[in-house]
Amino acid sequence: MISKETIQLIQNSIKIEEIVGSFVNLKRRGSNLLGLCPFHNEKSPSFTVSPAKEIYKCFGCGKSGNSIGFLMDLEKYSYVEALKWLANKYNIEVEETETTPELKLYQQSSDSLFVINNFGQKFFSEALFETEEGQDIALSYLKERGFREDIIRKFQIGYDPETGDSFAKAAVTSQFNPELLQKSGLVVLREEKLRDNYRGRIIFPIHNQSGKISGFGARLIKKNDKAPKYINTPENEIYVKSKILYGSYFARMAIDKADECLLVEGYTDVVSLHQAGVENVVASGGTSLTPDQLRLIKKYTNNLTIIYDGDGAGIKAAVRGMDLALEEGLNVKLVLIPDNEDPDSYVYKIGPSAFKAFIDLNKKDFVIFQLGLSLKEAGTDSVKKSAIVNRIAETISKITKAEHFTKRQDYIQQVSEMLKIEEAGLNDLVNKFIREKIQKEDNREQTNSILKNEDNALSHPQSDQEDKLDSLFNKDEFQERAIVRSLLEFGLKKWNEEITVAEYIFEQMDENDLVAMIENPVLIKIINNYRDLFSRGKNPTKNDFLYFEDEIVSRLVISLMYTQTEISSRWKEHLEGEILTRDDLFKEEVILTLSYFKLRKIKKLIDENQKELEKSIDEADQFLFLKTHVELKMEAQLIAKRLGTVIFK
Repeated sequence: MISKETIQLIQNSIKIEEIVGSFVNLKRRGSNLLGLCPFHNEKSPSFTVSPAKEIYKCFGCGKSGNSIGFLMDLEKYSYVEALKWLANKYNIEVEETETTPELKLYQQSSDSLFVINNFGQKFFSEALFETEEGQDIALSYLKERGFREDIIRKFQIGYDPETGDSFAKAAVTSQFNPELLQKSGLVVLREEKLRDNYRGRIIFPIHNQSGKISGFGARLIKKNDKAPKYINTPENEIYVKSKILYGSYFARMAIDKADECLLVEGYTDVVSLHQAGVENVVASGGTSLTPDQLRLIKKYTNNLTIIYDGDGAGIKAAVRGMDLALEEGLNVKLVLIPDNEDPDSYVYKIGPSAFKAFIDLNKKDFVIFQLGLSLKEAGTDSVKKSAIVNRIAETISKITKAEHFTKRQDYIQQVSEMLKIEEAGLNDLVNKFIREKIQKEDNREQTNSILKNEDNALSHPQSDQEDKLDSLFNKDEFQERAIVRSLLEFGLKKWNEEITVAEYIFEQMDENDLVAMIENPVLIKIINNYRDLFSRGKNPTKNDFLYFEDEIVSRLVISLMYTQTEISSRWKEHLEGEILTRDDLFKEEVILTLSYFKLRKIKKLIDENQKELEKSIDEADQFLFLKTHVELKMEAQLIAKRLGTVIFK
């Protein structure tokens, strides 16, 4: 874990205009900066960055957040990855809390492997572009395949000479550890000598999500029946094949913007399509898709389009792992390339524009395509058709999430029509597979939840996270949020010669009021944390909450920072003098906010007093309740009169 001291140092160093400016062309507009939103396509800039508030907001798509949130949303980094990116940018040494010797050794090994791979990439690129052998053999081969030099450099493609040990010698000369060199897969030990593992091959570096090189794919150029066409890095601390998609680092932003991921088989398919302007593409390396790879795609989009060869092998390759894709909630389409072509050769043959049009026109729903293919193979054989019914029902049963209930029902309707069977019967069969799957996992409660809440899913398709965020705001919350905003923005200002704004607010609103009057637990959490920091002699600022460890808290604070004002405009009409900025009128804002809060408290006391009066049968008690009622009403009217408005009768 990264230490709290390091996190604090990173947060103190952040300048949001520098972070966002690394990805977005920003122009000054008053006190803010303006640019084209990186999260959606737009022609007129609506993406605003506020250096003073240290937050961004797009008034087109609604995206907002802080610097760390920006990196997490745009780059799909985890919280820790975003912190490390920032630490690297600001040259901050990352101090981690005490770890076990085993974990330290693992981290050291990982760091060393990244350094070795980076050295390897530079060596192979130089060998490709700056040696006679590389230019004559490898570079000429790549250019014959139609690859431009700029795209070769973008993907950092290289070449390992045929001499057999040129890289090994260079690595040893640079004093790299021989054991780690072997673990990286770049060298092998033969006859007690280190030899190049990828000699005579074109080298494709494989980047992880942060752009670091975690491994390599090496393609043979010359024909050799004894040697495999491709060799990949062996699995180690930083290269786990099942968790990597080739090209994902270069495609991540394009996938996010297009809201679609194109999946191909090979490295050259990815490079060719990028060169053709189709950048939302990744490669599986010809293997079945794994859950980790599918989750990586799902970080960017729910829409997956597979582009494979149109032959039998290509179709079988496409089919593998698709049930897992449905389980992950992905919408899977399939495009088959005709004439025994692959994406690489086909885009070269027909050109970028025609290729894009072909993809758009030939997308087929994967489940329906698979069914049509199976029915064609089965012909009139009733036994095969029966097997198809069971197989397709099992496939549909993978769609188990409540929010995808409509999608599952659509499939059941379409499939029952194609199979010419009753929809109700297919629905029962699908549900049977769902129950069996969950029973195997010893989780009967989940089965009941899925089947019981199917109807709710139709009218309430929101995710749990959206539900949480929606529940943060209710109709009585405007002034409660204003209180929190006043604390964050004005809390350290002087109220008078003796106390600060924060102290004044806490004097006017004790902890009992907090629990009794504020319904939103996140607002209470912010106020309590502020009070705790303040009582310990610290000076809390909005940054303590803008980068709060609880994402719900930080997102609520971000929304508060971009709220211009929520004080009633009618109240401000009754203030004497010129209406200046909020900084000029912070006292008026605090007084108005707290006054409204007091009125709500009095209203609640009046309601409670009225209930007691109605229940009371003792004349003395009734008199006391009536007296209390009059006093409370008078206090409320006094506050209302002072504000120049009537809140309630």
